[in-house]
Amino acid sequence: MTIAQTYLDDVIAKMAWVRDTQAENIAAAGAICADTIAGDGLVFTFGTGHGGFAALESFPRTGGVTGFRPIVESSIALMHHVLGDQGTAQYRFLHTQEGYGKAILRSHQLKDGDALILFSHSGINPVILDMAVEFQERGLKVIGVTSVPHSSQVASRHSSGKRLFEIADVTIDTGIPLEDASQFIDGLEYPVGPTSTSVAVAVSHAINASTTADLVARGVEPMIMVNTNSNRTKEAHQQNDRNYAELWRRLRSREFSAPVVK
Repeated sequence: MTIAQTYLDDVIAKMAWVRDTQAENIAAAGAICADTIAGDGLVFTFGTGHGGFAALESFPRTGGVTGFRPIVESSIALMHHVLGDQGTAQYRFLHTQEGYGKAILRSHQLKDGDALILFSHSGINPVILDMAVEFQERGLKVIGVTSVPHSSQVASRHSSGKRLFEIADVTIDTGIPLEDASQFIDGLEYPVGPTSTSVAVAVSHAINASTTADLVARGVEPMIMVNTNSNRTKEAHQQNDRNYAELWRRLRSREFSAPVVK
């Protein structure tokens, strides 16, 4: 068996573990999101670094439901240049700065009934925890997608002393071990083949699907994104444009106030 095969087997096994142990938590997360969307609110999603990929998959995405709103901060989501602009030096600094998460939220118009999904493998860094604490203080629901095995072995870097799984109203445990990478090669000190991103993205889609099923069960018609690369491109674009218009309606209904600089 090749290392590629053993890696894929490992990813499949980890997803199966989430399926078998986290179904109730995913359903609970879906119910929170359905409450928010049915109540004309927004489900914000956020992650730093590779956690941001799972947040971005929530919307707009084929098969996804309108009502999710990714928060994208390029400086802590995209560091692939490594050097120069949007480099890893900036990322390392910014995602550990307490207060930055609250500053980000000041640029978004939150309202009662909104919810937040945070994707963080370690669940210990200040930007993520800033947001979790801010939502908690506002009485808004927080869903954490994190590795409890990893987080339990490391200390929080936030002044609250808490990790994401200790703050979130619902925690979905990815079960990914501390190392994240899963394949060991003889002669190499460090493992290869990271697994946390694949599992987090799958969880993101699972929450979305659960939310949609919950809305249908309540008699609420969900607005679904559809694939435009098909034989019904015109109809697909029309459907997606209606989805974008609905998102815009929800956004413009919010009271806007200029961010306060402190």
